[in-house]
Amino acid sequence: MNLHQNPSPSQWMGRKSSQVEYWHQAVHTLANLALDQSSVKKVGILGYAGEEGVKRNQGRLGTLEGPASIRRSLGSLAHHLPTHLPLYDYGDVFTLDGDLEGSHRVITEISYQLLQSSHFPVWLGGGHDLAFAHGSALLKYSQEQGKKLGIINLDAHFDLRPLVDGKGHSGSPFYQLANNHPSQFHYLALGIQRAANPKSLFQSAEKLNTKFLVMEDFRLKHWEYIEEQICWFLDQVDALYLSVDMDGFSSAFAPGVSAPSPMGFDPEVAFKVFDLVAKSKKLISLDVVELNPAYDQDLATARLAARCVEYILRKNFG
Repeated sequence: MNLHQNPSPSQWMGRKSSQVEYWHQAVHTLANLALDQSSVKKVGILGYAGEEGVKRNQGRLGTLEGPASIRRSLGSLAHHLPTHLPLYDYGDVFTLDGDLEGSHRVITEISYQLLQSSHFPVWLGGGHDLAFAHGSALLKYSQEQGKKLGIINLDAHFDLRPLVDGKGHSGSPFYQLANNHPSQFHYLALGIQRAANPKSLFQSAEKLNTKFLVMEDFRLKHWEYIEEQICWFLDQVDALYLSVDMDGFSSAFAPGVSAPSPMGFDPEVAFKVFDLVAKSKKLISLDVVELNPAYDQDLATARLAARCVEYILRKNFG
């Protein structure tokens, strides 16, 4: 079953220029998953146009339009990445007839192929269930490389909820990773909100040795403490997977998400985390998820998501 859709060049638009000055000019759209197999380091962008996981988790629908919205906002941004770093858009993975598990298998396989062919994968979502499929590939690849993978998730939620009727959803990706790879699961969650996570999830986090900072501590005024916790975590791992859930941001900055909150963190502290992660030189993959354009206002959330991608890549490859 083919659950892949070719990229649309029309999603990459922006200001015209006689030279490459904007993202829409730098990104190459490649059809039929024709991955660049060279050993040159490059960025591979893919979208997860899916909301079945959000539906199963009783969230607001609309995330399947997330990847296109992020691309449109990315296209108009000024391009400051190294000129020798290729940027490829390989299209989207979608879900057919509610078959979330089928989508996940495709995402895992593509992610693994990207890593094997010297890509830095960037997934745009879409429901956060993406993290199970994405993370599965990263754990497999890291284990083969003899490296210990760490996961940092900026999020209002642990996403450690148990399966529902034996099935995964947008609230369960890290629970699934922990259960499938118990000896390899090293997880730091930043921005956890007590009002959005019942006591049972805090108990699950403790059982799984999850490290976390709650919302009250994840504030710029506590930066020295935040930096200390992140640096400690980074020192324990050899490679890093960064997941940015847009619902972790305050709804003042990110209204267009499946589960908005007025008490989320602000971009300033998040971007300082991005700086710290990039300086470690351990980051190997990224996803930005849970953008819901149906509830966005003046593209504020899409633009913030695009800025997250641009900033992380610029700092990581600059």
